[in-house]
Amino acid sequence: MNTQTAKRPMSDNKKNYSEREKVSIFENEFMPHIDSMYNFAYKLTFDEEEAKDLVQDTYLKAFRFITSFEKGTNAKAWLFRILKNSFINDYRKKSKQPAKVDYQEVETYYNSENTDSNLTIDLRSETMQNRIGDEVTNALNSLGVDFRIVIILCDLEGFTYEEMAKILDIPIGTVRSRLHRARNLLKDKLRKYAQSMGYK
Repeated sequence: MNTQTAKRPMSDNKKNYSEREKVSIFENEFMPHIDSMYNFAYKLTFDEEEAKDLVQDTYLKAFRFITSFEKGTNAKAWLFRILKNSFINDYRKKSKQPAKVDYQEVETYYNSENTDSNLTIDLRSETMQNRIGDEVTNALNSLGVDFRIVIILCDLEGFTYEEMAKILDIPIGTVRSRLHRARNLLKDKLRKYAQSMGYK
């Protein structure tokens, strides 16, 4: 076995924290986000026990690789990335052959900074804030996992494109294109419901 090719997570960026510092980071920077982590996990799994297991696994990994975390940086985004990776890995194992999604058709356009944000719906908009009920939840849950994740991260958790790019480990242009597709898919699913509520 070639030991030089063995994967060692972020070994070049490891910090030399004492045990006391590790505990302090875990308690003061990681634990305040546990509710957000559970909400994210539940929106991905739709199952309370699976969500709890996913959060527990995430926090175990966070402590295990705590020397890769830079104290004072965005702990929430760092934790979300671990949780997302754990979920995707588990999802792929369960499905054995994850669906491949083609994002190329709008990705080039969305690499531009001059995109029109009015082209897609935003769940944070005032008209949607009071309507996140069963119809929206069911529509969101019916989206493919990649689309569901970007909607959750952006429109429900409020991450910026830059933060999402780091969490998802993809270029900002891909974040934009994926979010555009996800919002349009969600809009299509909600069109009939919106018309019944008096929206055009």
